[in-house]
Amino acid sequence: MQLPPLRIGDLVARIPILQGGMAIRISTGSLAGAVAATGAVGIIGASGMTFDELAEEISIARKKALDGLIGINIMYAAKEFLGIVHTAIKEKIDFIVSGAGFSRDLFQIGKKFNVPIIPIVSSAKFARLAEKIGAAAIIVEGKEAGGHLGTDRPLMEILPEIIKAVKLPVIAAGGIFDGKGIVDAFNMGAQGVQLATKFVFAEECNASPAYKKMYQKAKKEDVSLIESPVGLPGRALRNPFVEKILNSKAPSPAACDYCLKNCSLKYCIFDALKNSQKGNVDEGVVFCGENVYKIKDRSIKPAAQIIKELVQEVENL
Repeated sequence: MQLPPLRIGDLVARIPILQGGMAIRISTGSLAGAVAATGAVGIIGASGMTFDELAEEISIARKKALDGLIGINIMYAAKEFLGIVHTAIKEKIDFIVSGAGFSRDLFQIGKKFNVPIIPIVSSAKFARLAEKIGAAAIIVEGKEAGGHLGTDRPLMEILPEIIKAVKLPVIAAGGIFDGKGIVDAFNMGAQGVQLATKFVFAEECNASPAYKKMYQKAKKEDVSLIESPVGLPGRALRNPFVEKILNSKAPSPAACDYCLKNCSLKYCIFDALKNSQKGNVDEGVVFCGENVYKIKDRSIKPAAQIIKELVQEVENL
């Protein structure tokens, strides 16, 4: 199969593969820029960044991207949601992806500044609403995704419903990690795919070596669902901190800067993610996709090589 280009409004990606935006400095400008330089689409995980940090990461991505497409992913649940959005627009970001909630204001901002808005949805209802109020494309995320989850339904069950419901480009996400998954999504009518877990194995991914090692060693029984203070379930790899969460023994925040609009305060998810990103995985959360253990080649390699191998796998099917 030959992959067609992905068109989102006036934007065109030669390779219709999006590198998912992994928050708390896992996918930063270096990874997003390296992916974009291949003709695929790079995304910076903006949640948890200061405005100055985000501006710097967008600059880094632009220098590497060779005119490729760069976007950000921002979690609606973040308190600084609108500030991050306006910072990205000021820095001339190509598009904005948003999940973990739904903001009508975001679409008005996108329209005002001519920046495409791509919401992450998990139902035909929200897909139709997003199309009505100005979405440029839709990312459909199934239960197989990593991080915060908006559904307990599998991608291949949701995908055809949403493709039927809207006329926008539909991008499939959640559990896709190889050429077969990409082909399956396209055969169902998707016009693009988003992969995140796969790119933790990229040299340019900003995760700590200890974080990547957990991915490399992951087994099926290591993949678990946890309750997040955000109010959504999350998928993560088992470690001492996750065991504490599962047993309701995770420590309450010692202090809180109220980084989320709503938080249960059962533990600090941002601190837990920061710890893992920096290498203290035993005191943190390592988010992952449901199929991480199915990835056969878990060697660390350049992002460009990951894209090349995915395209080759698709073309061989």
